[in-house]
Amino acid sequence: MRYVVGYTANERGRDALNLAAALARSQDAELDLVMVDPVHSPYTAVYPPESGFRDLLEEQLEKWLTEGLARVPDDVRAAGHIRNADSDARGLIEAAADLGAGLIVVGAASNGMFKRFTVGSVANALLHAAEVPVALAPHGYSRTGPLTRVTCAVGNRRGAEDVLETAVQTAARSGLPLRLISLVALDAPSRDENAVLEAELHAMDRLARARELAAGRCQVTAVVASGRTIENAVDDLDFEDGDIMLIGSSRLAGNNRIFLGPTASKVLRSLPVPMVVVPRNFRGGRASSPTEVTE
Repeated sequence: MRYVVGYTANERGRDALNLAAALARSQDAELDLVMVDPVHSPYTAVYPPESGFRDLLEEQLEKWLTEGLARVPDDVRAAGHIRNADSDARGLIEAAADLGAGLIVVGAASNGMFKRFTVGSVANALLHAAEVPVALAPHGYSRTGPLTRVTCAVGNRRGAEDVLETAVQTAARSGLPLRLISLVALDAPSRDENAVLEAELHAMDRLARARELAAGRCQVTAVVASGRTIENAVDDLDFEDGDIMLIGSSRLAGNNRIFLGPTASKVLRSLPVPMVVVPRNFRGGRASSPTEVTE
């Protein structure tokens, strides 16, 4: 199992590397640190080939990559790669395809004032084009130890089974407990007094299905979180330092693609732990038949 890490020589790159190390230690995965050498750099037109600018850039990227590899814990296998591409997102997507990686890990942007997640341009591009799950590290993420729990948001749209299966596989692979959560926004126009009861019934149904899939390989629990808004519901949940949350991409996503829908976007704004967004029709590393995936 291999994970591509979008590494940059700044806080965002270190956040991604820390999360990747935690994931690798939990899932016995190998890391591929990828730095993208921009093909269409604005400096290309200013500095002609004979200026030696490209050589200097490649030398600097190699230095940064070596420094990044030195940050990887000794018990985690890792390799470094420099990829030429017209954008960071395209370089990471192509690297994941070429290396057979099952996950792309990136850091969130660092300009959020009050919330830990602010999706930057690279992450945003990945969340519209990646064919494998994308893991987003919150700003300032420092944990490198193994994960302690997998949390999965469960919905009731067609295709939500794919996200549930991925969550069960992730938890069962290393024996981590799996927590299913059903979020209810009480101020939504479509909600009535039965909204929480319906969510509880749905959560129990998903709990039974997850336990069937897990077959005793991991502990599975379920909880319903309600609040005036989705953000309020997430704020009321207890998260461990070693938690990670899986959520499905929007039903608007193309087949085997990611699109961050409105519910996932709201969750992201309040989430204090890493989020993994699973592509539409993604099942354990392969695309399933066309269905819809919950937002």
